[in-house]
Amino acid sequence: MRSANIFYGKYLAGVLVETNDGEYEFTYDKAYVKDHPGQFITFTMPVRREPYKEKRLFPFFEGLIPEGWLLDIASKNWKINRNDRMGLLLACCQNCIGAVSVVPKTGDDEA
Repeated sequence: MRSANIFYGKYLAGVLVETNDGEYEFTYDKAYVKDHPGQFITFTMPVRREPYKEKRLFPFFEGLIPEGWLLDIASKNWKINRNDRMGLLLACCQNCIGAVSVVPKTGDDEA
């Protein structure tokens, strides 16, 4: 299972998880829901307490992954299969253009 903290600006907005079954779940952070109820990361995922679940990576996060020649460079440099969308998201999207950033969670984060 792989996961990432999703930040909106300097605030922890939520957690994105790829389950062992290859499904995806995004859950807004409880404090973020309380303090920023109208500041969603994308129109298709308004702020709410219930997790969002999908069989494929959410289109919003898919859109953060590089394309074309930049995808080729990222895939070769980090030796990540182009079809490993979560792996590419974790490797390439910590410093995205815009307000959202994806920070991979480590075993230390789970405590």
